[in-house]
Amino acid sequence: MSLTSSSNETVIDGTGAFPLVLRVVRRRLVADAVIMLDLVPPAGMALPPWDAGAHIDVGIPQTGLTRQYSLCGPPEADFLRIAVLREPESRGGSAWLHSHAVEGTTLRISGLRNHFGFTGGDPVVFVAGGIGITPISAMIAEAHSQGVPWELHYAGRSVENMAFAAELTRYGDRVDIYPSRSRRLDVPELLQRLSPGTCVYACGPSRLLSALEDAAPAHVLLRTERFAAEDIDTSQNVAFEVRSARSGIRRTVRADQSILAALRDAGIQQISQCEEGVCGTCETTVLEGIPEHRDMLLTDEERAENTTMMICVSRAKTTHLTLDL
Repeated sequence: MSLTSSSNETVIDGTGAFPLVLRVVRRRLVADAVIMLDLVPPAGMALPPWDAGAHIDVGIPQTGLTRQYSLCGPPEADFLRIAVLREPESRGGSAWLHSHAVEGTTLRISGLRNHFGFTGGDPVVFVAGGIGITPISAMIAEAHSQGVPWELHYAGRSVENMAFAAELTRYGDRVDIYPSRSRRLDVPELLQRLSPGTCVYACGPSRLLSALEDAAPAHVLLRTERFAAEDIDTSQNVAFEVRSARSGIRRTVRADQSILAALRDAGIQQISQCEEGVCGTCETTVLEGIPEHRDMLLTDEERAENTTMMICVSRAKTTHLTLDL
């Protein structure tokens, strides 16, 4: 069975705790092209609680961009920790942080969410690819503190490129590292040897997660988080009608248009960040109609309920949808 998100999402935004302007108090290079930033709030202000698997939205100064980063420090700490990979084809987010986010820099933080919450398991297997180690590292700390049996399989190009690789060695033989230049992770072999009821938490590039999903046997529970959307076939898209329950406005969503775009054209605003179905920011309640889910977040069970949808990518199986907007 494959799950792609946690059903217990937490959002703290604009309610007094977030958004916040946090200050960088520590910057450290934790791998080639990966920096770790520790962020603290103004004096006298406490950070809201969070759980392993959570991420935050970081406003990138001078660019107008917002980027999401998983929290990878201890949840009980008085700071928030993120790790930032400098993307080779960065549109300005990671490049700005690498060039300008030094100690003393302030960053606007909002949107604390968790679609990938750690709910335990016995035993637990963690699989990380590249920068996907960030949410997994927080889950490892949580599992270890709970005394849950766990192991980590961590793949990357080389040890030098793999964030926290050296720190993870303190866990001994629970951690297996796969630098692709010398050895590769055999996904089918890993999954087939797992005992019934094992819960696998995985984060990393789409090719790794797709391999896990393709090979996962029925007796393993797989939970994944993607940093990028899969390609979606839009050749069979058809138009349908969407209605805003709060305003009564109706709009036709063209075959080449998203629900989000159609509503914006009608003057109805819904927050959205990635517009690829991976961040969950635009999740909207469905009041009538049946969605055609195309996101990377909702579980099979949540999709079957058809009570919410990501309006940036998902469409309609019925001729109309009524949304709680």
